[in-house]
Amino acid sequence: MRTALQPIYSISHKRTVGYEALIRAFDNDNAAVLPLHLFQLPSSPAENLLLDRLCRYLHIRNYSTFEDELNWLFLNVSPQAVTSGSQSDSFFGQLLKKTGLPSHRIVMEIVEQPTDDAEKLRETVAYYKQLGCLTAIDDFGAGHSNFERIWNLSPDIVKLDRTLLTRATEDHKARQILNGIVSLLHQSGCLVLLEGVETRDQALIAIDAGVDFVQGFFFRKPSTDLEALSRSQAGFDELLDEYKSRNRQTLDPTLQLVTFFREHFRTAADKLSSGQSVKEACRALLGHPAVSRCYLVNDQGIQIDDTALSDWGNRHADPRFRPLESTSSADWFRQQYLRKALNEPETLHVTEPYLCVTGAYMCVTLSLGFHHNGSLQVLCCDILANPTPAQLNRR
Repeated sequence: MRTALQPIYSISHKRTVGYEALIRAFDNDNAAVLPLHLFQLPSSPAENLLLDRLCRYLHIRNYSTFEDELNWLFLNVSPQAVTSGSQSDSFFGQLLKKTGLPSHRIVMEIVEQPTDDAEKLRETVAYYKQLGCLTAIDDFGAGHSNFERIWNLSPDIVKLDRTLLTRATEDHKARQILNGIVSLLHQSGCLVLLEGVETRDQALIAIDAGVDFVQGFFFRKPSTDLEALSRSQAGFDELLDEYKSRNRQTLDPTLQLVTFFREHFRTAADKLSSGQSVKEACRALLGHPAVSRCYLVNDQGIQIDDTALSDWGNRHADPRFRPLESTSSADWFRQQYLRKALNEPETLHVTEPYLCVTGAYMCVTLSLGFHHNGSLQVLCCDILANPTPAQLNRR
């Protein structure tokens, strides 16, 4: 059995911050044995625990000779070893003392899967923390993942399963979900690592998702040549430059929206101030094929009168969401676009794409605060976030 290490990189630091230790096994003919087959060999819990200990012993001894006195060593611990309890795993503390590897350089990875003894799992995680190790939940997002385990165990790092990245590569909605999961984990006090990054596009998705660390074949495959690993470079400068370039291009349509609609909004606000209805004042806005609706809100966030729907809004009203259609007297104060318009009147604001509660479609909202009869009001306009070419060409 040999130790293979795969680098783990911090995107912001643009360098290696740790290595995951992986076992590489060979038979008597020096033919590779798949890790899956290796871990199927134990025929009893005792043998399984012995193999788990042997792997960790090997990794720590090898890493102790590695020319790196700063970065983390990520160690996988088998679920059986975890649920055996801290007493059964007390050898680990002795191993750290014997090798002299500081405990704060160890990240114990616990596979995300169900356990029959949640209390024993908490005790074991507490044991590793007491030793001074960091803890990580592995494969979050696959199978039995849930935030309850995050709240119960309070890991330092959460490793997202590569299936989340695969789906985000293929589906824009999945990409938004990935970004949301990363945000929730950060709010839970966890650093986030995305594993399984295999292509440049996936690396850019990882950067955009806001994860802290990345790992995968795109950056570096696991290697038993430990000396070569210490000299490897990640090449993040070029990658981040491409991300910045793409991000500027992504922001351009938003800026174009503000530029294009500014005069329409100013005209509509003047007409509203002269006493015209929302539908009359916003006729030019509602005539644009990407606009779905316009509505007026007072300084308390309460909608004034009914929403004015565009032709597209009238034609594509989904009867399944009819209970949400009427928004007269609705309270929009929670919406960021409203608070921005109230805090900075006479400035046209635009949101990131979000799910519209009145029709369950993705939109962006333009909002403009203006004064009318001594009071502050806000004109809002929802625009389709992803209009089709047919919608844009329809007049």
